[in-house]
Amino acid sequence: MGIGTIWHYIRNYLFSKFNRELLIFLFFLFLSGVFWLSLTLNETYEQEFAIPVTITDVPKNAVLTSDEVDTVRMTIRDKGIVLAAYHYGDYLRNIQFSFRNYTRNNGTGLIAAQDIQKTIYQHMLSSSKIVSMKPEKLEFYYNYGTKKQVPVRWNGRVIPEELYFISRVEYSPDSITVYASDEKLDSINMVYTEPLNYANFRDTLIVNCHLSKLRGVKMVPDHIQVSFFTDVLTEERIEGIPIEGINMPEGKVLRTFPAKVSVTFVTGVSVYRNLRPENFTVVADYQEIKQNPSEKCRIYLKDVPAGISRAKLETTMVDYLIETE
Repeated sequence: MGIGTIWHYIRNYLFSKFNRELLIFLFFLFLSGVFWLSLTLNETYEQEFAIPVTITDVPKNAVLTSDEVDTVRMTIRDKGIVLAAYHYGDYLRNIQFSFRNYTRNNGTGLIAAQDIQKTIYQHMLSSSKIVSMKPEKLEFYYNYGTKKQVPVRWNGRVIPEELYFISRVEYSPDSITVYASDEKLDSINMVYTEPLNYANFRDTLIVNCHLSKLRGVKMVPDHIQVSFFTDVLTEERIEGIPIEGINMPEGKVLRTFPAKVSVTFVTGVSVYRNLRPENFTVVADYQEIKQNPSEKCRIYLKDVPAGISRAKLETTMVDYLIETE
């Protein structure tokens, strides 16, 4: 079948009575759409725009401790076609203010509403009018290199599956550098992550997250990686923990019967494998014995290793004897 024959079939199909009516309908539908669109774009509307504002010309010895780019939300009134040009074009995407023109001596800078509007008007057509603006002013913070190294900690709700617990948490990095005024630096001893929300996991959970922002504080870096390591909970018992006498006068020795005791606790399987009796400290206080003499003395669990919970002595009262060395 030749090309001429194919074209003959296509032409007959397109210009058959039914298809000819369809083409005419589509043509007038297109014309009505163009007419409606032109009327619509010629109407006056109000639209809100999020306009980025950048601080430029920052001296090399200065550090902006607030974001270099802030956002102003402006409601602008004009014809639809102009607002569409603002929305899809670059008219309102490069608003800049010089650092040197708006800084004050107290480590802050202030760009007033009239300055913001005056600059934005220079980027708009003369027919456009600003109806409202939020915020009414922009404030930024800076210093000349004053900084401090502080640790990071996670914040939020992180709960593993039942019978599991978080055995340890690792941070990468485990500390960051913060830039701020001297007054703010004195009050910052730790920074926290943005709120985390994870539940019902059993394997190691690794989260890349941002740090919670502090007004007038620059964090380097502003994001970290937090790793939550899990372990299976188990209830265990350690025997043979010696009882030590504390606050003993010189020349006196405390002997207890029994000399060693046991402790029960809840921990993870991996933690339990490395536990020894010497990791725990059980004591009896001579001052308490002296003030309340009796046949038995009370003993206390003074120190337990990290990762241990609900630790409890199997007995809290023992026989004793105080001897002279």
